[in-house]
Amino acid sequence: MTTPSAARILVIDVGTTGLRAAVVDEQLRIVDIEYRPNPPSVPFDGLVEFDARLMADKVLEAAHSVLGRLDRPVDAVGITCQRASTVVWDRASGEPVAMGLGWQDLRTITECITAKAERGWNIAPNQSITKLASILGGLGDSAPTDLAFGTVDSWIAWVLTDGAVHVSDGTNMSTTTTGMRTADGSSWADDRLDAFGIPHSVLPQVVDSSGVIAAAAALPGSPPIAALVGDQQGSLIGQACTRAGLAKLTLGTGGMLDMFTGAPAPTEIARNDAGTYALPTWQLDGALSWGAEGIMLSAGTNIEWLRDDLRLIDTPAESHDVASGCADAGGVVYVPALLGLGTPRWDYGARGTLLGLTRGTERSHIVRAVLDGIAQRSADLLDAATSDTGVEVDTLRIDGGMSANPTLVQTLADVTGRQVEVSPVSDATTVGAAFLAGLAIGTWTDVSDIESLWNPAHTVAPAPTVDRAALRSRWGDALERAGEWHPELSALEF
Repeated sequence: MTTPSAARILVIDVGTTGLRAAVVDEQLRIVDIEYRPNPPSVPFDGLVEFDARLMADKVLEAAHSVLGRLDRPVDAVGITCQRASTVVWDRASGEPVAMGLGWQDLRTITECITAKAERGWNIAPNQSITKLASILGGLGDSAPTDLAFGTVDSWIAWVLTDGAVHVSDGTNMSTTTTGMRTADGSSWADDRLDAFGIPHSVLPQVVDSSGVIAAAAALPGSPPIAALVGDQQGSLIGQACTRAGLAKLTLGTGGMLDMFTGAPAPTEIARNDAGTYALPTWQLDGALSWGAEGIMLSAGTNIEWLRDDLRLIDTPAESHDVASGCADAGGVVYVPALLGLGTPRWDYGARGTLLGLTRGTERSHIVRAVLDGIAQRSADLLDAATSDTGVEVDTLRIDGGMSANPTLVQTLADVTGRQVEVSPVSDATTVGAAFLAGLAIGTWTDVSDIESLWNPAHTVAPAPTVDRAALRSRWGDALERAGEWHPELSALEF
């Protein structure tokens, strides 16, 4: 690796409930950051919407604020975002024509069931294709004649360039995210587009994850936009998981286990045998690299439940303080299935389950059990990924808000039997997007260059006295009891 040249890179990172504009230097250190809350609205149960114009305004506000504190313009801009959330806008006015639909929105679940029954397609309601069809179908005869569709990265790139480009990258436009590309990500799936009434004219140009795209004319100095990447892929790169044998776990509202394998592109659109999905990790020089992803539907949501509903803790950080007050969970087991179970079972009818309660069960036992359950579900994801890929993971890296919880991290090491390295920043997504932007402008020369920049905050090894087999066996029993609580939902398969 060559010594990186001095650089300042602006990263726009748009999450599900908030967004940030961060300045990152050539050592991948976050120099400055500006945050804006931007939660979606939930008008009815299962409906998750957002105001795309308000989102864009907050992006511009945060970016101008953080850039105003610098002594010179930045050298490049990287954009990373929540995946699958859908925006449709009028090219002429540059304004959204409807509320954006968040990735969690479930209004199109019937269309997904119909697609499975009539065509054999596994399309999940979190993917973009049915969201886009829903928006287009709701516009009626008064719809503008020149519409554009994008995931959040595409919309923000349009806004930053004053409408000069309509683009997205291979990670945000993968069929896993949108349901609109072929299995290998090389082209649009015309049969699906035709079935849902989606014209090619609304679709973005698919570009590399790293590469100069256009000037961000809406920002001081008009720096080039040089990277677009999905949030989990950004986190994968940000934690230097660029070779087989490394995996990262991001624990936020939900949990995502991602690993790079270097495997060939998939030949069919299907979930893998152990419940993971083929993951396009990045696109460079027109070619996608591949890995695998496992999904936990609720992670941090369980901590919010402890705080907001059960009132057992006052802050997320207190979950460690309370849990560490007992040596173990006292025989209590908690399955974190508040929204069902993702990888490997994909049981939407499963529900959160507390087992093993006695008259001696205390507050600390329940809090500890919740943290243990999240760690056990994380181990499920890792086991599924190694089973589906045949790639053994030696080291697990972790970011997200819960990576700051020592009790959780130690339990994670214990139940996975792996060394766990904690990211030096809680949002490694930002670091990954900055690296890809720097790669495009010559700050670095190869994806592997990030390995020498990885410096974990600390490393946690499995406790030598833990009986992992016994813990995992009891966990399997608990999963069985939590499953199929709502059989009609458990029968759904996307």
